[in-house]
Amino acid sequence: MVQFTLPKNSTISGGKEWPKPAGAALDKLREYKIYRWNPDDGKNPSTDTYYVDTTDCGPMVLDGLIWIKNNVDPTLTFRRSCREGVCGSCAMNIDGQNTLACTKSMHDVDAGSVNVKPLPHQPVVKDLVPDLTNFYAQYASIEPWLHTTTATPQKEWKQSQEDRAKLDGLYECILCACCSTSCPSYWWNSDRFLGPAALLAADRWVKDSRDEATGERLDNLEDPFRLYRCHTIMNCAKACPKGLNPSEAIADLKLKLVERQV
Repeated sequence: MVQFTLPKNSTISGGKEWPKPAGAALDKLREYKIYRWNPDDGKNPSTDTYYVDTTDCGPMVLDGLIWIKNNVDPTLTFRRSCREGVCGSCAMNIDGQNTLACTKSMHDVDAGSVNVKPLPHQPVVKDLVPDLTNFYAQYASIEPWLHTTTATPQKEWKQSQEDRAKLDGLYECILCACCSTSCPSYWWNSDRFLGPAALLAADRWVKDSRDEATGERLDNLEDPFRLYRCHTIMNCAKACPKGLNPSEAIADLKLKLVERQV
């Protein structure tokens, strides 16, 4: 019989419970259970328990993480930048849902612990930091810039208000990867399936009236895996913190590929 040996970091074991902050009222503490993994210590991942004094920090999950890093455990590692839901850096899995830590209130999490993990089904760099190298490479592969063959105008490429409106719901993506990492098809086929975020961006450039490479863009997508692994289960739309609908964009791309064959 074939024996399979799981890698060391495939299971979560144990974890440390950090002491409650001195002098804090017990009814003002919020318990955080946070995924921890250090690739340099050779140990399995763990779930550490922390207690946040909610009277001493802001209301968002990210505020609690920053409070822990500043006051309890400086080794805790996570990404963050704007703290305004714009940069997408602090995307993580909170209470079982992919979202932005800076826009998710710790008080909106169900009673009990605030459970924080890195985005699922991605290699982990350390603690709450996922390796998104493949995600960004797939975004680059759709060439997200204007392709033109006509002479560049002196001032700008003009566009009607009606054509500009077609881009609403597409250009707002902040590349947080919440959608792609919530998609089962992307989990199993991320080496070939572009995923919701990249395909949303692809639809944005296909619909742009100023772009002159629509045929080439569609040729690039006409592949059994790059586009057609989407099965429209809508996890991406549910996870998107900006309220976008990548499934609809993917359906539009599929329709365009069919229409040009007619």
